[in-house]
Amino acid sequence: MPSHLPDVVVWSIPAFILLTVIEIVSYRLHPDEDSAGYETKDAATSIGMGLGSLAFDALWKIPIVAIYAGVYELTPLRVPVVWWTLPLMLLAQDFFYYWSHRGHHVIRILWACHVVHHSSRKFNFTTALRQPWTSWTVWPFYVPLIALGVHPAALAFCSSANLVYQFWIHTERIGKLPRPVEFVFNTPSHHRVHHASQGGYLDRNFGGILIVWDRLFGSFTPETEPCVYGLTKNIATYNPLRVATHEYAAIGRDLRAARSWNERAGKVFRGPGWAPEEQAAGSGEPPARAADA
Repeated sequence: MPSHLPDVVVWSIPAFILLTVIEIVSYRLHPDEDSAGYETKDAATSIGMGLGSLAFDALWKIPIVAIYAGVYELTPLRVPVVWWTLPLMLLAQDFFYYWSHRGHHVIRILWACHVVHHSSRKFNFTTALRQPWTSWTVWPFYVPLIALGVHPAALAFCSSANLVYQFWIHTERIGKLPRPVEFVFNTPSHHRVHHASQGGYLDRNFGGILIVWDRLFGSFTPETEPCVYGLTKNIATYNPLRVATHEYAAIGRDLRAARSWNERAGKVFRGPGWAPEEQAAGSGEPPARAADA
C-alpha cells in the first residue's frame, strides 16, 4: 500500500476553517444584497452534514475497500505511484468523477444521495461541507480505474485531492477569473451555475477540477444571469437526518403509489421528477428536479 500519500482532507481542515471565517467576515464588512450570503441555521446544518459524512464514510469504506482490493488483486495491471503517474491518475480520477457526478444528477436513486449537497439555498464555503451520508452509490464509477491497476489508496488520495479542490469554488465572493483559467478549470463562476435551480442552469457543469469534460460532452453552461440556489422544490427543514434522507423517503412514497412495475422502475432509475407520460401530460408542468418537501 502506498504509505507516502498524505491525507489531503485532514491536512486541509485548517485552511477550510480559515477561509470560512474570512468569508463570513467579508460579508459582515461588505454586505452584498445580490448574494445569498450566510444564514446561521443553514450554515450549522451544512457543517453538521459534513461531520456526519465523515462518520458514515468511514462505515461505507469497509465494504468498498474490500471490493476494490478484490478487483486490484484480480487484475494483472499495476500503475506505480511515482511523481509522473500521480498527475495522470488525478486526470483519470477527475474524468470518472465527471461521469459519477453526472450520473448522480440523472438517475434518481443516485440523486437521492447527491441531492443533499444541493439542498441549501445559500452558496458559501459551508455549502461545500454539506455532504451526503449515503456515499456508497459512488464506488462503481471508479472500478475501471482499479481494474487498470490503480491502487485503492492512490484512488483515495486522488479523490480527496479532488474534494479539497472543490471547497474554494463554493463562493459568491470570487467573480470570473481570467479566460484561460475559466476555459480549463472548474471555477466559482462555473460551480454557481451547477448549484443554481433555474431551468437553463439545471444539471450543468459537472466537472470536479476540470471543466473541459463539460465542454467535451455538451454539459457546459456559462454564468450569464444571477443564480437562484437550492432545489426546484426546496425542503423546509434544517434537521440533518431529514436532509440526508428526504429523497429516499420520497422514493418510498412514490413506489407505494405506483400502479405498475414499469412505473416503479422509472421512479427509481429514471431522472428525478420523472412521471409516466399520462401523468406528465395531465399535470401540464415539467418535472421538478427535487424531492417532495
